Amino acid sequence: MLKKIYKKIEEYGLLQVLGYIFKRILKEIKIKYLRKNIENIQQKIYIKDNYISKINFFYSKENIEKIRFFYEKNIDIREDILKEAEQILEHNFDLLGSGEINLGRKIKWNEDFKSGFIWKNQFYKDIKIVDLNNNADVKVPWELSRFQHLFTLGKAYWITNDKKYYLECKKEIEGWIAENPIYMSVNWTCAMDVAIRTVNWIFFYWHFKDLIDNDKEFLNKFNNSLYNHGKFIYLNLEKGLGLANNHYLSDLVGLFYLGVYFNELKNNEVKKWLNFSKKELEKEMFVQNNKDGSNYESSTSYHRLVTELMFFSMILGEKNKIKFLQEYKERLEKMFEFLAKIIKPNGKIPMIGDIDNGRLLILSNYSSWEVNDVRELLSLGGEYFNNTLLKNSGAIKKEDKLWIFTSLKREQEKYYNKSVKFEEGGYYILRNQDIYCSIRCGELSCRGQGGHSHNDQLSFELNVKGEDFIIDTGTGVYTADKDIRNLFRSTKQHNTVYVEGYEQNSFEKNNLFEMREETFAKCIKFEDAYFEGYHQGYLKKLNTIHKRKITLLDKSIIIEDELDNFKICSCLNLHPEVKIIETENGIKLLKNDIEIFLEYSNKLLKIVEAKFSSKYGKIVENKRIEILNKEGGCMIKNVRNFKEDKNYYFKLCTE
Repeated sequence: MLKKIYKKIEEYGLLQVLGYIFKRILKEIKIKYLRKNIENIQQKIYIKDNYISKINFFYSKENIEKIRFFYEKNIDIREDILKEAEQILEHNFDLLGSGEINLGRKIKWNEDFKSGFIWKNQFYKDIKIVDLNNNADVKVPWELSRFQHLFTLGKAYWITNDKKYYLECKKEIEGWIAENPIYMSVNWTCAMDVAIRTVNWIFFYWHFKDLIDNDKEFLNKFNNSLYNHGKFIYLNLEKGLGLANNHYLSDLVGLFYLGVYFNELKNNEVKKWLNFSKKELEKEMFVQNNKDGSNYESSTSYHRLVTELMFFSMILGEKNKIKFLQEYKERLEKMFEFLAKIIKPNGKIPMIGDIDNGRLLILSNYSSWEVNDVRELLSLGGEYFNNTLLKNSGAIKKEDKLWIFTSLKREQEKYYNKSVKFEEGGYYILRNQDIYCSIRCGELSCRGQGGHSHNDQLSFELNVKGEDFIIDTGTGVYTADKDIRNLFRSTKQHNTVYVEGYEQNSFEKNNLFEMREETFAKCIKFEDAYFEGYHQGYLKKLNTIHKRKITLLDKSIIIEDELDNFKICSCLNLHPEVKIIETENGIKLLKNDIEIFLEYSNKLLKIVEAKFSSKYGKIVENKRIEILNKEGGCMIKNVRNFKEDKNYYFKLCTE
C-alpha cells in the first residue's frame, strides 16, 4: 500500500495526492451518512411545488409545422418512427444484441433480460455489479434505464399529437422511480448512466412540456427525481487521481443539463453544478482530445460518444446564452473532421478498439442505427460549423438536422478520398479511387492505460470498391463473458502477425479493462501511398520487433512483414458475407461483384471458424485465414469487378 502511495506521489506530486486523499475521505464520510439516513434522504423534497423550467431547447413548438411538413414529404421515415413507437408501447426492445424481446406489461428495470438475472435493491455501494462467475450483463438494465427510447415517443407525439405517447412515458418514469429508490438499486451504481438518463429525461420534458406543466403531481415527482440525479452525479464523479474518460465527460454533461434545467432556482447547488461542469468540459476537451482531432481512448466508437457529449453540451449552452471557449469549438470541429476523414467508401468508419453502443441521444432510427455509421452526427457538425467536408459526409442523413437545427437542406453525398494520418491518435488511412486500407499504429488508450484498447497494433482493414473484405472483428461483450471479452481483444482476432502463446500487450484474464503498454508502436514513414511502422510487443518476450510496410499502388496493395526467427501466423479476419472457394491454385474470396484470388507459396494455410461482432452483444460466425509461415509468404491477386472487368492486385509477404 505504501509503495503504491509513494509511486503516486512521484507521478502526481505530494500536494495533488494529499488533496485527492482528503476528497476521498470526505466522500466516504458523506456515503456513510447516506447509508445511515437513507430513508430520510429518500423522502426529502428539494424542489418547491410546480417548478417550471425556462430552459431553451434546440427545437421548439414554433417549428412544429416545419417538422410535420418534413414527415409528410418523407412518408417512409414517418412510418418507421410510428412503427418504432408502437414497438416501444408494446415493450418490445432489441438492446445490446438481445434480439427483439417483449419485456411484459410491467418493465423490470433491474433485470438483465438477456440472462434473466435480477439485481436486488440495496444500498448502491453494496451491490456487486460484476460477477465473473455468472453471465449477467449489468449493461442491459443500465442501457434500458438510459431511456433513450423516449425521444422516439416524443417524435411520434409531435407528428400525431396523440397523448398515448405521453402516458406511456409517464408510466415508465413513474414505474422506474418506484422501482429504483434513490441510492438503492443497480441503476444508481454508475454515475455515467445516471447522467445519460438525466439528459434523456430532460428531452422528454421538452417534447411533452405542454402536458407535463399541467400535470402538477407528476411534475413535482419528476423534478425531485431529477434533482436527486444531480446530487448523486456530483457525489460520484468518475474521476480518480489519474486520467478520466467518457464516463467523467458523461457525468459533466448530466450536471450541465441539470444546471440549465434548474437555472431558475437560483440556488447555490445548481450554480455549482453548472459552473463546475462547464469549466471541466472545457478543460477535458484538451486533455482527452488530441490536436489532430483524435480521442485518446483509441476507440472509434468512443470517439463518436465523446463528440456527441461535447457537441450537445455546447449547443444547449448557446441556446441558453452560455458560451464555450472558441478553442473548445475549434478542437470540436477537428473531432468531427477526424470521423469524416476515416470513413470508408461505404459510409462506415473502421471498428478500432472497443466498440460500445454508447450514445448520448438517439435522434433517429432508434432500433436500427449502426454503431459504425456516424453520418447523422457529421450532418449536425456540418450544419453547425458550415463545413463542406462534414456536410457532404453526412448528406445521406437528414432527420437529425431537423431536430437540432430544423434544417431541411439537402447536401451532395461525397466522402473524403485522400490518404491521411492521425499521428497523435495512431490512425493511418491509405486510399485511392478503389482501395481503402486503415492501419492502427499508436499508443494504447488513455496515454497507455489500455482500458478500451485491443491488441491491434499494425492491424488493418481492407475495403475494395465499397466492399469490406478484411475487417476488425469488434468487441463482443464486456463483463457478461470474460472469455469472449478476452478473445475479442486478443492479437489473433486482429489482422496482424501473431506468435503462438504470446500477446502483443499482456493482460490479465480477470482484469477486463486494463492492458499494459508493451508495444510502443510507432509509424516510421507515411506518404500518400506508403506506410511503415513497428511495435515492440515481442521485444522483451522474444527479443524481436514486428515491422510492417504497406505500399499502395494504382491497382494493388503490398503488405510486407518482418519478425525474425519465429514461426508466425498472419491473420486475415474476413467479413461474414465473404464467400471462400478453394481451387487447385489457391483460394477465391467473393463478395458481391468483387473477386479476390489468394495465392500462397506453401501449404501452411488454414481456414478456421471465427467470431465477428458488428455491435455490442451481437456475435456471428465468420472465417479467418491463418497463414502459418517462417519464410516465404502469400499473394493476394486478381481482384476483379465483374461489372467493370477491372483487376486489382494484392500481395501479403511474411518473412
